[in-house]
Amino acid sequence: MGYSAERRLGDRIARELYRDPDYIDDPLLVEYVQGIWLPLLEAARQRGELSAELDATFAKEILLSKERSVNAFALPGAYLGLHLGLVAVVTSRDELASVLAHELSHVTQRHIARMMTRQSQQAPWILGAMILGLLAASKSGPMAANATIVGGQAVAAQSQLNFSRDMEREADRIGFSVATQAGFAPEGFVSMFDKLQQSARLNDSGNFPYLRSHPLSTERMADMQARIGVGGGLDLPEPSPASGPSSRRNVQEFDQTMLAARAQVISHPAVDALRAWAQEVEPAALRRLTPARQLGALYGATLAAIRLHEYANARQLWLRLSVKVGNDAPAARLARLLGVELYLAQNDGVQAAALLKKGEGKTSTSGTSSRAELFLSAQAALHGAPKTPVVENLQTWVASHARDAQAWQLLALLYTEKGQTLGALRAQAEVSVAQLDFPAALQRFKSAQEWVRKNGTSAGKSDHIEASIIDTRTREMELLLREQALER
Repeated sequence: MGYSAERRLGDRIARELYRDPDYIDDPLLVEYVQGIWLPLLEAARQRGELSAELDATFAKEILLSKERSVNAFALPGAYLGLHLGLVAVVTSRDELASVLAHELSHVTQRHIARMMTRQSQQAPWILGAMILGLLAASKSGPMAANATIVGGQAVAAQSQLNFSRDMEREADRIGFSVATQAGFAPEGFVSMFDKLQQSARLNDSGNFPYLRSHPLSTERMADMQARIGVGGGLDLPEPSPASGPSSRRNVQEFDQTMLAARAQVISHPAVDALRAWAQEVEPAALRRLTPARQLGALYGATLAAIRLHEYANARQLWLRLSVKVGNDAPAARLARLLGVELYLAQNDGVQAAALLKKGEGKTSTSGTSSRAELFLSAQAALHGAPKTPVVENLQTWVASHARDAQAWQLLALLYTEKGQTLGALRAQAEVSVAQLDFPAALQRFKSAQEWVRKNGTSAGKSDHIEASIIDTRTREMELLLREQALER
């Protein structure tokens, strides 16, 4: 299977994942994962694992799911699926890097394409349906899978999609080299293996699907230990504030424990689970925790209280958290943004915007312009804060991040509030494009054209520009859909 065909198959599967109710685009968690993922991609390029053709053709995109199972998986076209359950259980960035590097190596070594080639008598699109069925099975059991997989083909697909032992060893070896070249602590592989091995007893209950598709063996664990000269389990040092990848020591960082708590709250939103966080921040319980875990507990309890609409309690917890973070800049930023979420939950966009303003000039942990702050500013504008220059900032963002569906959605809402109907219609169409739903995008672009025919471009120059862009995008979608029809 060629690169282009594999990417098209991956696009089809990703389109279904975007529609899944458990798909989530949480800017802070996406930023956290991207801060690990991008260095791994760069290291793979430097090592020659990520060829120029594959790099140019494949998506290299991670899709997050609210599922609380410990799972990650590679898909055709370099799409990776990552469950928040896995983000919640890792105790360092290095452990998560070990999983992502392993999955990336499945992609760069073309393991998926090689397995699918064995089933060359089956059309790629049928195999895509099988993959979707297997993903459904990992979440909801065989009944959901049977809705997608037809007849006895499921058994054949399962045997092909479970990576062979040789492929697993290759992904371990190359993933280890990629992760260490990217600056992540090699001990992350061993501690992650140890964590999964200890959890293997849960495998029969289905709580750890990652173990089903990536069976651990004493041989694989020994190989990782030998590569770093570790003779057994790791005795991790006391957590320390966040440090750069070049000095990583596979330890808990303050902001990492806070983000792990965020993943846990979002992936387990039941009322009983949210109320249980209050027990974690009782004085006696907190004293038993390391400083990093104390911050995680306070962050999780604050977010849980916000989700429960217990705003007075949430504010008290947030104030405790804000004091506790001290001078740790990444942790202080996360605490500040949690305060913004607290104000937004109470529909107080003015206070949310004021708190955001206190952090102006500060960047994300990856050192780039922060998507999280931009989106929170947009939400504040939708709750009463001034809309200028938020709209202009979003316009600048989508100009260089055209595949950012959430940015387009926020822009559509702001356009609607400002009475810019044509811009809102175009932005809604771009949401569908970003989520690879091209038929829906074409329908929305045509709706925008119809609006222009009925109402003209009364807003003047801005509407004329939007109308011209909409005409161009409509033709692009029509051409794309014709090409896809011919390929089928």
